[in-house]
Amino acid sequence: MIIFASRIMKRYWILTLLTTLAGMSLAQDGTTAFPFLRLPHSAHAAALGGENITTIADDVTLAFHNPALLSNVADKTLNLNFTSYIEGSKVASAAFSRQFGARSAWAATVQYMDYGDITETDIENNELGELSAKDMAFMGTYSYLLSERWSGGVTAKLIHGSYAEYTSFAIGVDLGINYFHEESDFSASLVVKNLGGQVKTFDEEHEKLPINMQVGFTKRLAHAPIRLSLTLDDLTHWESAYYNPEDKNISFGDLLLNHVVVGVEVAPSERFYLAAGYNCKRGHELKADGGSKWTGATLGGGLRLKRIKLGVAYANYHTAASSLVLNFSMGL
Repeated sequence: MIIFASRIMKRYWILTLLTTLAGMSLAQDGTTAFPFLRLPHSAHAAALGGENITTIADDVTLAFHNPALLSNVADKTLNLNFTSYIEGSKVASAAFSRQFGARSAWAATVQYMDYGDITETDIENNELGELSAKDMAFMGTYSYLLSERWSGGVTAKLIHGSYAEYTSFAIGVDLGINYFHEESDFSASLVVKNLGGQVKTFDEEHEKLPINMQVGFTKRLAHAPIRLSLTLDDLTHWESAYYNPEDKNISFGDLLLNHVVVGVEVAPSERFYLAAGYNCKRGHELKADGGSKWTGATLGGGLRLKRIKLGVAYANYHTAASSLVLNFSMGL
């Protein structure tokens, strides 16, 4: 009887923690393990709607979104990132990249999320104390120039979660390919993220990683320093609480719109850019949770000095607070 009660309490705590952490992270990943993997650590991508896999720039953080883009990063780049999130939580990452020969590049990255102290309660909602919860991912990325216009890349991930006394370990892989036509400044990519699964579970039940297939395009206007981006996000999941596929009144266009992320970037020189974007799915979800109609909008900019690059972006990932994504990169 004691063992049975212990198992019930264990499952109750795991469910409570995962529900709380999913609510603190991206809403669309509440049913998967490690939803923090969807948070953008790149200010450049965050400013363009939070999901961008096609922007060509000397920016190692863009390889977090598409490993094939690592081919565009200068040798010996050190990168540090921080994201302000809900009060009490911390999001940070660091990366180092190097070129390897004329066609190859590699990078090592660590991502970290501390959800802060969470109040521990029993089934009757009596407060028992405080719990801590943390997620971490160690990643290795390799990219290769397949030809003058094509590049491919892969990122391997070792993922660890610690929620109170419960822990989980998972292995994941990102695969990406990019086509870039330099003369017309046109870029197209296909990426599949978070293939893999849990090796050690929080409980007896295995949970999926937040797998995501994306297709994207970026095109620079012919006579203006403006680049437009379109990303089709989360193409492996068409179910939604806001667009029910079984509703015959919902058109395919409405369903598709729920996967659209758009961005515009103005770059009058190689040293400076301003960007804005809109994430349709995030806008719908946060609006349904009480956010304003602008919750899917993002803004940001970047500055490139001789050896230092700075980036900043503003976005909403939760109705409780706005977020700032800050990037610092330096050539060694």
